[in-house]
Amino acid sequence: MKRIGILGGTFDPPHQGHLVMAEFVRDQMVLDEVWFIPSHDPPHKEGAVVPSEARLEMVEIAVANNPFFKVCDIELKRKGTSYTIDTIKELNDLYADDEFYFIIGGDMVEHLPKWHRIEELKRIVKFVGVKRPGYEWKPEIPVESVEIPLLDISSTYIRSKVGRNESVRYLVPDLVNDFIKERGLYGFES
Repeated sequence: MKRIGILGGTFDPPHQGHLVMAEFVRDQMVLDEVWFIPSHDPPHKEGAVVPSEARLEMVEIAVANNPFFKVCDIELKRKGTSYTIDTIKELNDLYADDEFYFIIGGDMVEHLPKWHRIEELKRIVKFVGVKRPGYEWKPEIPVESVEIPLLDISSTYIRSKVGRNESVRYLVPDLVNDFIKERGLYGFES
């Protein structure tokens, strides 16, 4: 049986904050792997800025040199709105012998009770919340907590910097930065 962390997101683009969070959770929760699952159409966000194929490729590039990180395109294949319950049920069916830990940012913990089919979801997956300064930590749903250093990086911030032709070096992995430039993503102009 493997202990597998699940980190879902639009990853538009993936950044160092995602990687640090995944590594700290993997280490502190003694997980065998962390799977990055790019979402097709998350219910709590407007659509992604770049197509899913480019986001998937950026995540693959970002995690390539960590043997504990994998990329799973289960939500991209499904299309439509990505509900966590559907993803976890499908993963449990495909990998019945493994145990899944769904990783969420501390800012999402307070919203867990409102998640789609949360009662069913909390029976089939364990939640791991990443504590961040500035957010109250009073989970109504059982959540294991992991503390990580503050890295105030967001994909929105990165997109805006790229759109202004400002450097995002060290905010994203070097090869992701190269990919953004080569493809002219987020308004980058050479």
